[in-house]
Amino acid sequence: MNKELKRIIIVLSGICLLFVVLIVYLSFFQVFKADKVVNNSYNKRLWINEEKVQRGSIIDRNGKILAYSEKEGETYKRFYNYGNLYSHIIGYSYREYGKVGLELQYNNLLLDISESTTFNELKNMVLPSTEGNTLKLTLDHHLQEYTREQLNGKKGAIVAMNPSSGEIYSMVSMPDFNTSSLRENWNDIMEDTNSPFLNRATSGLYAPGSSFKVLTAMSILDSPAVDKNYNCKGSTKIDGYTLKDYSGKAHGEMNLENALVKSCNTYFADKGVVVGKDKLGEVLENFMINKNIPFDLPTQKSTFPYKDNLGKTDIAAASIGQGKVLVTPLNMALVASGIANKGEVMQPILVKEAISPEGKVIKTVHPELLSKGTDVFTANEVKNMMVEVVKRGTGTNAAIKNIRVAGKTGTAENPSGKTHAWFIGFAPADDPQIAIAVVLEEDGTTGGKTAAPIARNIMIEALNTIK
Repeated sequence: MNKELKRIIIVLSGICLLFVVLIVYLSFFQVFKADKVVNNSYNKRLWINEEKVQRGSIIDRNGKILAYSEKEGETYKRFYNYGNLYSHIIGYSYREYGKVGLELQYNNLLLDISESTTFNELKNMVLPSTEGNTLKLTLDHHLQEYTREQLNGKKGAIVAMNPSSGEIYSMVSMPDFNTSSLRENWNDIMEDTNSPFLNRATSGLYAPGSSFKVLTAMSILDSPAVDKNYNCKGSTKIDGYTLKDYSGKAHGEMNLENALVKSCNTYFADKGVVVGKDKLGEVLENFMINKNIPFDLPTQKSTFPYKDNLGKTDIAAASIGQGKVLVTPLNMALVASGIANKGEVMQPILVKEAISPEGKVIKTVHPELLSKGTDVFTANEVKNMMVEVVKRGTGTNAAIKNIRVAGKTGTAENPSGKTHAWFIGFAPADDPQIAIAVVLEEDGTTGGKTAAPIARNIMIEALNTIK
């Protein structure tokens, strides 16, 4: 074999090797990276598609238009009808800032783009859509407005939902931002130390304080060997650490119900230690703590690291919603909903339907069981205790005339500032139609004083207006 032939064989072998490498590289992106690349909100090709397609509208459960697109010249412009009101839910879609919220999560549906496959990519190029699909939300516009008004500019979040279907009726996080004037205010928003871009309802992590005691109560009920009676002396010492009740008040002899009604810290701290971290952790995970909550928007995971090497003081603190426990308002709304729904936690729903330009419903989201939180008996026991909390305990400010309300207050210590004020609950207690979680961040007051009346007002409004 002459030298020239050898050279030709080497060159051809090199070309073949490069070809194989190229095929492997392209296959890797097609299989593993294509979806991430294609759906990146800064992908230029997406914006080319958007300029050719009238992006679908977003409407509330009653058909009120919340966001829509209109043609201006050769391209389409996005309009947001209600400024701040849906900034953390709908989000925004701007070429220079990308997409967030439902605009990102449902981008393909809104543009009527088929899911990313080689065939669909070719189809989208050859037969592009000219009008996208409409998203119909579970939100009630009136209740969304009312909920934001109730928060009244305070930092915090509120989630109101149907406990039996999982439908979110209102969800507000503050501070928020105006999606319509984003270009003008972008730098100010980015520099704001109050984090207006943060959706506190889904991603804010807070110590839940005494609102968490409903979960500890369930762990106590699920532990038959644990004595439900207790003599509260106003304080207790656990591993050398003294834990006190609110104002150091001694409650005397009490059972589990009265302990929840009076929100007795020492009762739940001591009983929580007896129950143990594993049982407590099991109950918490049944209510989605330490788990990812599937939702239409990104969520943070509530946490309690019970599998770590925790001491008795850690368990005691967690049992009263302090220490190493951190939760999102959405998760606490699910806790209230699960108790209301006979122990069954339904998956939260924000997008109800997708509707084609011709008015045909092309996608419907049905209620789906997310987790079996607890059994019917335990859920009913805790529900009745929560009714007593509102009737004669720390939650009287959540009471509604002629309607039985179930609830639990919380006042959470915050190492970096003032206390958080909490309320979780539902109404009517015997036929729950609305469940709610309210947190007022660094409010410096008690949940019973400030969060409970907000929850009451929203529950009344929901019961009177939502059909």
